[in-house]
Amino acid sequence: MSLHDIAARAMHVLDPEDAHRLTIRLLAMGLGPRARGDDPILATQVAGLRLPNCVGLAPGFDKNAEVFGPMLASGFGFVECGTVTPLAQAGNPRPRLFRLSEDRAVINRMGFNNEGLEPFAARLARRGPGVVGANIGANKDAEDRVADYVTGLTRLWGLASYFTINISSPNTPGLRALQTKAALEELLGRLAQARDALPAAGRVPMFLKVAPDLEDGEVEAIVETVVANGLEGIIVSNTTISRPQLASKFAGETGGLSGAPLTALSTRMLGAFAQAAGGRVALIGAGGIGSGQDAYAKIRAGASAVQLYSAMVFGGPGLVTRIKRELAACLRRDGFASVAHAVGAN
Repeated sequence: MSLHDIAARAMHVLDPEDAHRLTIRLLAMGLGPRARGDDPILATQVAGLRLPNCVGLAPGFDKNAEVFGPMLASGFGFVECGTVTPLAQAGNPRPRLFRLSEDRAVINRMGFNNEGLEPFAARLARRGPGVVGANIGANKDAEDRVADYVTGLTRLWGLASYFTINISSPNTPGLRALQTKAALEELLGRLAQARDALPAAGRVPMFLKVAPDLEDGEVEAIVETVVANGLEGIIVSNTTISRPQLASKFAGETGGLSGAPLTALSTRMLGAFAQAAGGRVALIGAGGIGSGQDAYAKIRAGASAVQLYSAMVFGGPGLVTRIKRELAACLRRDGFASVAHAVGAN
C-alpha cells in the first residue's frame, strides 16, 4: 500500500466533505501520486477524442476545475470537471455527503454546489495537454434552465475537450424532468443550434448524462433524440434514487446513491442503451466501477470508455492504476488486441 493510499484511509476520520476539500488542496499543492506510462492495449478513441487509456475520472470530484492536471498525472485517461452552473451556488445544506463504508457506497445530495462559470473557465484556459471535459448544469432557481445549459456551452467553448449535459442529478428539484421526450427535444435542439453558431474549428463532442432509473421506453426515446440532434454520445449513468438492501446506518439518507450497489443496475442500463443505439453514438459507462473486472463488464456491455469516482473513497488514489492493470489482463485473457475490439462483446 502506497503512502498516498494510507493517507486516503486516514481521511476517513474526517467528515466526508471536509476530507474531500482537504484532498483537493493537497492535490493542488502537487502532493498527489504520479503514474507511469499506460499499457498500449488501453489506448482508445471515443467520439474523436484520443485517450491514452479508457479509464476516466467522473465529475463531482473536481467540481471547480482545480486539479484536473494532477488527476491526469495520477493515471486517468481523461478527467471530467463540474458540474458547473452559470452562477455560483452554495448547494444544499450540510450534511449532504455520506460514506456507507459497509456497502462501499456514497450518498450525496450536494445540489450542484460550485463557484460558477467564470472561475471554472479561467482555470480551464490555463490547462495543458490531456482530455478534460466540462459537465454543465443549470442553477436551481433559473427561470429558463435550457438557457443555462446554452450559457455554459458558449462560455466554455474552446476551453474544454468535450461537454457533458447533466440532466440526471437527483439533487436539483425538477432536473430529471428534462429527460422526458418533449423537454429533451427542446434542450438538445437549442444546444445543437448554439453549437452550430460557434466557431466550427473548435467543434467538440457533446454527451448526454442519464440516470439509471429509466424505463425501457424512455431509453429508446432518449437515444433517438440524441441521434436526431447530433450529439456524439451518452454517459450511462448518474447516481440512483433507488435503494437496494444496504447495511450502513446512512442507508435512509436522501440523495443519489453511488458506488458498489450501483454496479449491476448501471451496467444493465448501459446494455439497454447499447441495444437501442446500435452503434450510432458512443457510450461511456459509469456507476459502481471499483475494479478492472467492473470496467471490463461495462466495455463488454457497450461502453467505449468508463468513468469512476466513488470507489476512490475506499480504494485510494492508487485505485486507477490497479483498475488499469486488471482491465489490461482481462483484455489479453480473452484475446482482445485493444479496448475497441471488446466494446459490446456481450
